[in-house]
Amino acid sequence: MKKKSVAMLLTAAMAVSMFAGCGSKEESASGSTAKSEAAEETKEETAAGEKKGGKTVGATYYTLQTEFCMRMDNAAKKWAEENGVTYTGYDGNNDAAKQLEQVETMIAQGVDAIVLNPQDADACSACVDVAVEAGIPIVGVNTMVNNENLTGYVGSQDVGAGEEIMQYMIDYMGKDEFNIVVLEGPMGQSAQLQRWEGINNVLAEYPKIKILAYNTANWSRSEAQSLMETWLNEHGDEIDAVVAENDEMALGARVAIDELSLDIPCIGIDGITDAVTAVGNGSMIASDFQDAEGQIIGALELALSAADGNDVEKEKWIPFQMITPDNYTEYVDRY
Repeated sequence: MKKKSVAMLLTAAMAVSMFAGCGSKEESASGSTAKSEAAEETKEETAAGEKKGGKTVGATYYTLQTEFCMRMDNAAKKWAEENGVTYTGYDGNNDAAKQLEQVETMIAQGVDAIVLNPQDADACSACVDVAVEAGIPIVGVNTMVNNENLTGYVGSQDVGAGEEIMQYMIDYMGKDEFNIVVLEGPMGQSAQLQRWEGINNVLAEYPKIKILAYNTANWSRSEAQSLMETWLNEHGDEIDAVVAENDEMALGARVAIDELSLDIPCIGIDGITDAVTAVGNGSMIASDFQDAEGQIIGALELALSAADGNDVEKEKWIPFQMITPDNYTEYVDRY
């Protein structure tokens, strides 16, 4: 009988071990104290952003390598902590396919809602499709995605921003005949497309203002510096002004300009820290401030309201605000 009892105990132990290796939820609920299972479940819960008595939300950003996107992520972390929400942010590394993988990961982890900051308006449409199929609300933020099934969108109107910086430059120049170069964002991203549209909306009223060159610098300061160096070499003193679709690129262009001791006015969008300083010291004439905190908090609130079964607005717009030499001090400690 003793041998038979030992054999039965060994068989039972093997069965428990097999279930623990699979991370069985039923066994976890029964109060199993197996250390290997507990360690594995703790690891999985941490990666998944396990709920802490509240909702769980995940966000994928097209990048977390720019100040603006990092501002959104940091604001999301702070808001989530203050509101009892478990939040996980992902860096899409400027790769739409990677963002789709991240959305699929969030779905597998069982998040209550998803926030999408898409790298590409068309390529990231699949992110919306898989979330909708899984029954999880997905809200876009800052950059748009072309999918009518998106739960909602929170951002700022980029066409208007393009119009504002172009008009501000014209007013600054005080004339309607001069040459500009335009630094664009990643091709195909909604902000690039719409800011370019806005710039050209204004230029349509000023036929004597000529675009000497335009190209993407992918929101990058270093890429913009290199591109501006090329344009200065090609066009020399023909360039009268630089219109950049974001601050990072305006600041990169400024470096190239300063290296040649030239005086070419630059304008950008976002109101990042260095741009506010640059407006204050005259390196940039202005920056159209985009409220990263307002956008991401609006998106989180919209997403979680939808997760509770509420009807939510399809679009929520956060206005741009022009930072000028007269008001730049108001934005120094904005974040």
